[in-house]
Amino acid sequence: MARRRKIGIGHNGGPPLEEKPREKRHVPPWGRGGVGHYFTWKAKHRAAWRPASTDVLLRRQEKADSLGLTYEEYTLEILERGIYLQEDDQTKIADIKRRRKSRPTHHL
Repeated sequence: MARRRKIGIGHNGGPPLEEKPREKRHVPPWGRGGVGHYFTWKAKHRAAWRPASTDVLLRRQEKADSLGLTYEEYTLEILERGIYLQEDDQTKIADIKRRRKSRPTHHL
């Protein structure tokens, strides 16, 4: 036999207002936990991907095209590892291309 909850004054005895399946609930960009450093991280992320000048952007795009990479892939190597990929880094370039399909895309 199911236990009945005691209903307080002012309650109409109806179901809870948030009786939705978990997977259909809205999840904010920072997840189900607290906000934490989300907005600071977001601003720093945008700043890191903003090139110093149009010349830098065009130079990186040209280099990425010559290596067969996207601008994001080439720039990520610079930002994460400090590596400016060259033509003789074929092993590393092949590894980046191989991981393309499994890498999720994030848009902020």
